[in-house]
Amino acid sequence: MQRRKVYVPGAAALLVALLAGCTGDSGHDDGGDGKSGDTGASTTAAEPGRYRTLPEPCGAVDGSTLDAMLPGIEEIEDTDRREKAYAGSPTVTYDTDRRVGCRWKVESADATHHLLVDFERVVSYDGTVSDDARAQQVYRTKLREAGVPEPSASGSDEDDEESPSPSPSGSEGSKGPEDPDAPEGSAQPKGSAGSAGVEGSQVAARPQGGTSAEVGKGDGADPGDTAEAEVTPEGLESRTLDDLGDEAFLADVLTTAASASRHRTVTVVFRTSNVVVTVEYDEQPARRTEVSDSKEMQDNARELADNLADRFDG
Repeated sequence: MQRRKVYVPGAAALLVALLAGCTGDSGHDDGGDGKSGDTGASTTAAEPGRYRTLPEPCGAVDGSTLDAMLPGIEEIEDTDRREKAYAGSPTVTYDTDRRVGCRWKVESADATHHLLVDFERVVSYDGTVSDDARAQQVYRTKLREAGVPEPSASGSDEDDEESPSPSPSGSEGSKGPEDPDAPEGSAQPKGSAGSAGVEGSQVAARPQGGTSAEVGKGDGADPGDTAEAEVTPEGLESRTLDDLGDEAFLADVLTTAASASRHRTVTVVFRTSNVVVTVEYDEQPARRTEVSDSKEMQDNARELADNLADRFDG
């Protein structure tokens, strides 16, 4: 009598499960520091910026500062006009959570003065790039557009690679607020202050020594052709600043035109964490032969920038 073989389905299933378990353990041991480590690195988010909001720009400049920077504002006889002059005019921006600004303009018998304060909060939409790093890129773009040389300490290979490509698209809302009252050829708040972009109309301050309150008088020269005669004391040329925010620069530009009086624009730009602040101060004398005092304008602009930096730090 032939014996029949008996198959036990349960035993076969157990054997298959044991074999699968051994295979799984072996794969885990061989690849223990593979994908798991890569996943952890790819999900590390860059740090957000320190600032989530921006101060109200028209209220960021006190009355005494406006008195010093806008001569004649106190003498405006009409009460409503004087109050409006002190209040300033908010600039038009596309997103007030990201960018705000304010402008002031005062005309007097001696000169017309413009003042701009602009705050830009930079946000990086790249999870691997921090807001601060993105704001630094925006600042560096403004620095290049202003034609201000970078400090020698930052002359690394990375900076050298970036400098030949001044991309104006580094800032959110890069067009910047428009100003219908700004003098022709004046710098815009989007980092173009001090730029040579206005053909043949801007003369950067140079350290040639001495000062000049008037040019083109008594020498038979055409005042429209004597912009080069204006000289700036050594140390007041456009430059980077070491004691303002995380990084900063000052641009001093004299703009000339044959049919109008020359005007000087002093711009201070600084970065604090993920916010880039611009102070633009412009003076246009009533007489074509007069040139604004560079030191006085720079001192006023620097003092205002220092006050704004303290506001952010506080």
